[in-house]
Amino acid sequence: MTRVNILALGFVAVIGNSAAFSPLGPYDPLQEPFQAVPSLHSDPTLFPVHNGTRSFWMAGAPGVNPLAREGSSGPLTTDADVCIIGSGITGVSVAYHLSELLKKDSETRSDPLSVAILEARDFCSGATGRNGGHLSAHNFMGFVNDTATWGVFDAIKSVRIEEHVVDAITSLVKNARLENEVDLVEGVRTNLFFTNEEEAKARDEYEAAKAAGVDVSVVEWLSQSDVEETYGAHYPAVRLPGNTIWPLKLVTQLFKLAQNASEAFTLKLHTHTPVTAVKRTSAEYGNARRWTLETPRGLVGCTHVVHATNAYAPGLLPQLAGRTGIVPTRGQVIAVRAAVPARELTLSGFTADHRSDYWFVRPGSAPDEHPLVILGGNRLAEGSARGATTDDSVIDPVIGRRLREYLAEVFPGRFESGVEPEMEWTGIMGFTELGDPFVGPVLNRFDIGGVPYEGQYIAAGFTGHGMPRAFGCADIVARMITAKITGQEWELPSWLPTHYLTSLDNFWRASMEDIHNVDHRNVPL
Repeated sequence: MTRVNILALGFVAVIGNSAAFSPLGPYDPLQEPFQAVPSLHSDPTLFPVHNGTRSFWMAGAPGVNPLAREGSSGPLTTDADVCIIGSGITGVSVAYHLSELLKKDSETRSDPLSVAILEARDFCSGATGRNGGHLSAHNFMGFVNDTATWGVFDAIKSVRIEEHVVDAITSLVKNARLENEVDLVEGVRTNLFFTNEEEAKARDEYEAAKAAGVDVSVVEWLSQSDVEETYGAHYPAVRLPGNTIWPLKLVTQLFKLAQNASEAFTLKLHTHTPVTAVKRTSAEYGNARRWTLETPRGLVGCTHVVHATNAYAPGLLPQLAGRTGIVPTRGQVIAVRAAVPARELTLSGFTADHRSDYWFVRPGSAPDEHPLVILGGNRLAEGSARGATTDDSVIDPVIGRRLREYLAEVFPGRFESGVEPEMEWTGIMGFTELGDPFVGPVLNRFDIGGVPYEGQYIAAGFTGHGMPRAFGCADIVARMITAKITGQEWELPSWLPTHYLTSLDNFWRASMEDIHNVDHRNVPL
């Protein structure tokens, strides 16, 4: 790392010697949600709708979500050391990492650390419970833009965090012998190139990453004839290691592991308990904790608060509303049967069209059975509804029609156009303008030098790519909280992109001159 420049109050950009800030390229599907954002500044109701669609992951098998309504009735936890808002991969991973970190402290703590997870709807019913089921690192993809924006050192770390998270999750699952419990399939992910320009850009990314020292030995370039022979599609491609998983089952197992980790840690879950406000405790609340969480079921006092709400974070943190913060963006997914038996298909995961389309064949089908395929994407289909929204109760008919045609066009003869899916659903992703999450203490851009949010943390804004990043970001938040509790310092791991952090106050503090030179297009908090 050559130098650190503060771009905003606590928001960090790591810039290399020759790197300069540049916006995202002329075409990037990540930018589309930011075209209709201004109305969010005046919208105080950025909370989950009560009647969201049902995804395959939440309803595709009997009893698949045993924690769906856990803690939704009966006594409410009214006091906890740590309150985590959100029960997806991020929130439950924070609890898991806290439980692991405190194992070492089990003999010295007089009282266990009490943690409560509060969820507005069913357990894991947000983006994690509605995604495409992939657990794969991008490797070199996006490297040129990351280098131009953040410098080569953080571009390399953007690769490392995804590799670290994928390795950590797959190792955890295998060490606990949970492969079958979470439907983990280790294999490859094949990215198809629909245009020559896409392939040329990918090769440039590959060469840049290779020159910077990124390990690209796992990358395979496939010609059109290679793809036709192996997969039946008429496009060139690049193949990388990749995994698929049942995300809700993974999060359920992480919760169970955390709950049973050690006597130094207690974990409670309250679903159907939306947090409507987080307020500094005053005498009227009647508790001694720093923060009081308001819910329809009562008040919860806590010392530390974790915002693991992704797209819904602006609902409780209004400074995150708008294009410089987190923009809620709807995605759509279907589960549809192939027209050929499983023996004629591969379990490879696939992406295409700048990685905005994604699909894979579900495991477990008999050789003669027509397998189920999970397909998502086509957000930019012509005529579809676009812009910011938190409503996952509706299906976009234009996107739905395009999804029904998609696989038959890409794999002629293996899928039938227009076949009705067995399930169709939507989910809300949290997009940021530069595609990366906000991780660390909650700050307020308008309060220079103060600590109005002391004890509140955030890990959110994963821009549709949370599965290979959220587990690691949750680890960072857990380390910060543990350091506060134990009075120790936390170490910045070598795999964390520094620009993810909302603050480097533990290492270096911005001067007033730095703050006045902020590029306000990128102020997150």
